[in-house]
Amino acid sequence: MDNHRFQTYPSAVWIYLIGVKCFPLFSDWPRLLPMSSRNRNWHLAARYAVFSGRSSFGFLISGCVVDLKLNTMSPKIKAGSVVEMQGDEMTRVIWELIKEKLIFPYLELEVHSYDLGMENRDATDDRVTVEAAEAVHRYNVGIKCATITPDEKRVEEFKLKQMWRSPNGTIRNILGGTVFREAIICKNIPRLVSGWTKPIIIGRHAHGDQYKATDFVVPGPGKVEMTYTPAKGEPVKYVVHEFEGTGGVALGMYNTDKSIRDFANSSFQIALSKGWPLYLSTKNTILKKYDGRFKDIFQEIYEKEYRAQFEAKGIWYEHRLIDDMVAQAMKSEGGFIWACKNYDGDVQSDSVAQGYGSLGMMTSVLVCPDGRTVESEAAHGTVTRHYRLHQQGKETSTNPIASIFAWTRGLLHRAKLDNNAELRVFSEALEAVCIETIEAGFMTKDLAICIKGLANVKRADYLNTFEFLDKLAENLKIKLASQPKL
Repeated sequence: MDNHRFQTYPSAVWIYLIGVKCFPLFSDWPRLLPMSSRNRNWHLAARYAVFSGRSSFGFLISGCVVDLKLNTMSPKIKAGSVVEMQGDEMTRVIWELIKEKLIFPYLELEVHSYDLGMENRDATDDRVTVEAAEAVHRYNVGIKCATITPDEKRVEEFKLKQMWRSPNGTIRNILGGTVFREAIICKNIPRLVSGWTKPIIIGRHAHGDQYKATDFVVPGPGKVEMTYTPAKGEPVKYVVHEFEGTGGVALGMYNTDKSIRDFANSSFQIALSKGWPLYLSTKNTILKKYDGRFKDIFQEIYEKEYRAQFEAKGIWYEHRLIDDMVAQAMKSEGGFIWACKNYDGDVQSDSVAQGYGSLGMMTSVLVCPDGRTVESEAAHGTVTRHYRLHQQGKETSTNPIASIFAWTRGLLHRAKLDNNAELRVFSEALEAVCIETIEAGFMTKDLAICIKGLANVKRADYLNTFEFLDKLAENLKIKLASQPKL
């Protein structure tokens, strides 16, 4: 795939500059352009042209940010290589705006871009998803937009060749590792679980179990068996159930010792890096062999490799039954890592996110077994309802915070790998701007509803999609200008 590099479109830039200078009423015209492939380059060039506000004109040349009001030139931060995976619907629209307003004006990135939009996945028979995952493994940093996982209705809508698998599932199965999700906390966003004053990080084992299972409908009376055929030796059969009457359903699933060990190591490492205790939850009292294997491997690795480090930091590891852990989490103040099996992590990550106030305020980072590779993404869907409004030219107020943090968490890992202090400071500044802007009262509608309730929210209480991103861009510029040079 071709690398994405910024291209200048002088005509569009100067037309826009002239338009703002001579016809200020038309200074927002790029926002009105539909984001079609036919005019996307003009749209990007025009929106790049003025990122510092109506009263301060600017454009990009030779890897520098030029501010015509201040007559100063600031070199971009050299930020290395990342793999960008484009997505679908409203999150794709927001994704482009994030790059235009918050990322590309400040960073000189080598972006390896893969289009994971539904149409392109279908056109490539989903090969593009595999190529993207391979590129993430090669360059160690992947940054992914939210994507559609097709169901029957989507197959019909997009006229798909088949019902393609979840791109997230495909990527996770190729890369392995653990998905860690953490709430983004703002002081003025009330929590449904009021006692949660610190984040809870959910570590979801991103391999196997129900997500790689074989399931089927048993059509009538008969016996369902599982057979293990060793590489050397005789097959071993296990009777699952003898069905009567109209039958039922059956399921066979698996996991591997290697994957469980990778899950354990990444969980222990995250706990050490955060300085927080780690809990593993299973139902080993029922699934004595299956869940018992998770419990035993975690305990073995902890005793051999991590106990001394944990005790030196004053933290601990503990296994708990899943039902007990859920109850304990509700009573806690937060401030711990919760390692979950695949399905449990899928459920609990959304539950915990909502407990902190909003699904739009959650980071999601896949940490791979090699310790060097991560893939960050927004922990929510493609916001289809807002996209339908956007297509009709109607106003939307879509929360971009999780998508912005997908970029910052990926960039922070790039900074760590490259020992790039400038990139680290920039990424931390962008995250701080997001939180500070919301705490100052500038937010999207979903967050205003969290504060006031749906029935009490008025239009003056929130910004639309574009206004909020403009406000973030304005505040980011101010924050970066006030920071001392490294």
